[in-house]
Parts: sequence; C-alpha cells; structure tokens
Amino acid sequence: MNGAESLVHTLLGCGVEVCFANPGTSEMHFVAALDRIPGMKCVLGLQENVVTGMADGYWRMTGKPAATLLHCGPGLANGLANLHNARRARSGIVNCVGDQATYHRPFDAPLTADTEGWARGVSHWMRTSTRAADVGADAAAAVQAAMTSPGQIATMILPSDTCWDEGGVVAKPLPVPHPQPADPHVVRNVARILREKKNVLILLGGKALREGAQAYAWRAAQATGHRLMAEGSNGRTQRGQGRLPLERVPYPADVAIKALEWVEHLVLVNAKAPVGFFAYPGKPSKHYPETAQVHVLTRFEQDAEAALAALCEELGAPAIPMPDVGPRPERARGAPSPEGLARTVAALMPEEAIIADESVSFGRGFFPETFAAPRHDWLQITGGAIGCGLPLATGAAIGGGGRRVINLQADGSAMYTVQALWTQARERLPVTTVILSNRKYQILLGEYQNVGANPGPTAMNMLDLGNPDIGWVKMAEAMGVEAAQATTLDQAGDLMAQSFARPGPFLIELVI
Repeated sequence: MNGAESLVHTLLGCGVEVCFANPGTSEMHFVAALDRIPGMKCVLGLQENVVTGMADGYWRMTGKPAATLLHCGPGLANGLANLHNARRARSGIVNCVGDQATYHRPFDAPLTADTEGWARGVSHWMRTSTRAADVGADAAAAVQAAMTSPGQIATMILPSDTCWDEGGVVAKPLPVPHPQPADPHVVRNVARILREKKNVLILLGGKALREGAQAYAWRAAQATGHRLMAEGSNGRTQRGQGRLPLERVPYPADVAIKALEWVEHLVLVNAKAPVGFFAYPGKPSKHYPETAQVHVLTRFEQDAEAALAALCEELGAPAIPMPDVGPRPERARGAPSPEGLARTVAALMPEEAIIADESVSFGRGFFPETFAAPRHDWLQITGGAIGCGLPLATGAAIGGGGRRVINLQADGSAMYTVQALWTQARERLPVTTVILSNRKYQILLGEYQNVGANPGPTAMNMLDLGNPDIGWVKMAEAMGVEAAQATTLDQAGDLMAQSFARPGPFLIELVI
C-alpha cells in the first residue's frame, strides 16, 4: 500500500465522504488512489477558491468535514480567500495540499513555494508528512482537528513521494473532544446580570443561531425583559416560521453605533463583541459603548444550547412559544428593490430552502422582509473575502440532501469564482443563482465616501463594471447552466418559481 492509498482509506474510515478537488501533477497518486478505492464522492472545481468555498458550504450544512485537494503552494494560494472565510465561519475542512517530493525541494523548481507559511494564516492545525508510513496517522489527526468544536481548518501538506512510496499504514479514527460545557459559575453570574441589570443585550453567534439554542435564548430574554440580536455575519442561521426574527448588528459603522448606544451590558453567546469591519477617520473601532461591560456566557468552542438551557434553569424561565412572525409575505411587483426582492424570495421559496448570501450592499435590508418566510437556513459571507457566494451555494447543495439553494449574489463578487457554475451544471445541483447586476462595485462607492472622499472620474472608472457589460446569461450558458435576464420583480419571481420546480441549476440576472 502506498501513502496515497493509506490516506484515502483513513479519510473514509474517519467519516470523510467528499473530496472537492483541483489536482495537479504532484497529486496524481492521490487521484489514482481515489480511482481505485470506492466510497469517496469526488467533485471537481475549476479553480482552487471554488474548491475551498465548496468545502466551507458543505461543512455548514452537514457539520462534517470534506477533504480538499489543492496543487502545491500556488494552488493553496488560489484557495486562501475562501479558507479565510471558512475559518471565520468556524468550518471544519481537511485541506490536503500536494507539494514537491522531499528530495526535490532543494532544487528550487518553479512550483516550489513556502507552502507551510501560506497555510499558517488560515489553518488551526497544520502538518507536513515526511514519510509514506506517516500519512495515514497524519490524516487521522487532521480529521480530529477539523472536527474539534466549533470546527477547524486542518491542513495536510503531502510531498509527492510520501504518496507514491510504499509503506502506507491505515490509521484508525481518533476521538473527537465534545464541546466544552459552560462553567456553572459563569451561568450563575450571567443569570445575575440578567436579573439585576438594565439595558442588557444578549448577542448570539455560531451555533447559538440554531433553532434549539434560539428557543432557550428567547425564554431567557423574555423572563428578564432583555433584547436579543445576532452578529452581523454568521456561518449559518436557522430562520423563518417558528424561529426567532433576529435583527443583526448593522454593517455601516454609524448605524451600528446608533443601534447599540443604549447597551450597558453585553452578554456573548458564541459571539464576539461588535467591532467595525474597517477603521474610519474619527470613528471608534468598537461599535458598542466603551462604558458597556462585556460578559461571556460561551466561547466559540463551547456548547451554546446547553449553556442557554442551564441559564433558563437558573433563571426559572418557563417554556414559551416562539414569537409569531406573521403571515408569509406576498411577492412584490414592479421595479427591483432590496425589500421587494426579499419579499419575493420569501413568498416563493420552497420549505427548507438554503440561502447563500453574498449580496453585499444590496442585501442589507433582506432580513426583516424574510422573517415570515418558510423555514430555511441562511449562510453569509463571514470573513469579508469576496467570491464566496457561488462556491458556498455549490457546496451547500452537495451537503443539502436535495434542498433548493438560492444564491443571492452580487455581480462583482461573482466574477471572482464564476467557475462554480460549471460544477453546478456538472453535478446537476438544485441551485438558483440571482445575480444582482448593478454593474458596479457599489459597496466601494460607499466606502470611498466613508473615508471622507468623493469619487471623481478615475475612481468611478475603477469601480465600474459596465464598460463593457458582463454578459451573465451567455456566461452561465457557456458553463452549462440555463439562464435568463429579468428587469422587473415580476419577471424575476416568475423565473424563480420556474427554477424551483425543476431539477438542476438556473441563473437569473436581475438588472438593478
């Protein structure tokens, strides 16, 4: 058995069932092992940032790590942006990177790179295998690291001789530590804060945004008269009928500061105290008051639902129904607007849909209009590295068990990873992509003004995507995805409804 065969057998034995791949020469023995050993679903991406983004979406929907297969240091570099987003989403990925044979490295061949150095910035765990006999054990340790709460990026660097050499050994799965419980003293102190203090905000993030944890958070808030909010960007939020209509911390600095100015005590549940995405001249980095006291109920790696259940018990908070979010919205008509598009999506989406949201600026108002939608999951860009939406939707569809995925996608961001459409067509995935085609980097126009400047002709030209226009319908069709353009919400709604009723992917360019 060679090292590559031991790698595949070990990954399968540890429960890794999917490999998202863009392989190169150094990984051919891994590819050959995948060909000989049954059981691994292999999904090809045409660029490494598609590969890593798909692995992120797959984890968010399944809670299981996929393997990636990337080609040497430059291939890893191509995938770094969506590994950054995955790390911020606290997703688990077994990130396999091929490399030069151990004895070939000293010759400094063209693809030789500081692969380890590039991997460190996005990896919680990293190891370079040095012998075929070590590959299986290293793979088992990588899966253990990826599955450690709340989810981690585990990068294996595999010199090609460790894959082709004989002597591979299949390793058994390693125990995965359970999420840590909250300290009972912490629970009692938070209960005291909620009972005794005023102007308390309970901020939810991570797995505190799953349905079970939401129910306990609602009980605690209602029993003490305090407010709940969600972090601004979240890996996965369970939403819709029967779930909490949670407001998010706003993205714009001035709006966020105003929204949180009343807070005297901030209770964090798998969340981080809100700070600005960027610094701006004369504005604070923290978006909550400097005088506010911060209390941590659970860190990211701790069990939020169990902690909130313990908090409810400590408070004596009775079980109560979730709030009534009202009737399902009716679809909007006429000219596109953020609110109208959100209502149209809420009116038409199938039950248990998955929303992959990289709408950036246009989508900031989507949440209030979709509180009363059918039950669904909402996946957001978490690390700010644009180009996540199309791959995220693709990976979520592979992990979603046939659920319809709706990708609300800014046009500029989509161009970073447009190759994901090809994978959607190849795999016949149930993904409806709505391209929000404003033909500009709208968010950068706002950021330009936020730093105190007014864009002139040179700046406007650098932020313009309309010279020439991007032919989204032709682009999608060239990659095997059916597509059509809409200029009104009437047309967009009709196209969405048609796409939901048929298998396979579909793209709608909504001109806004």
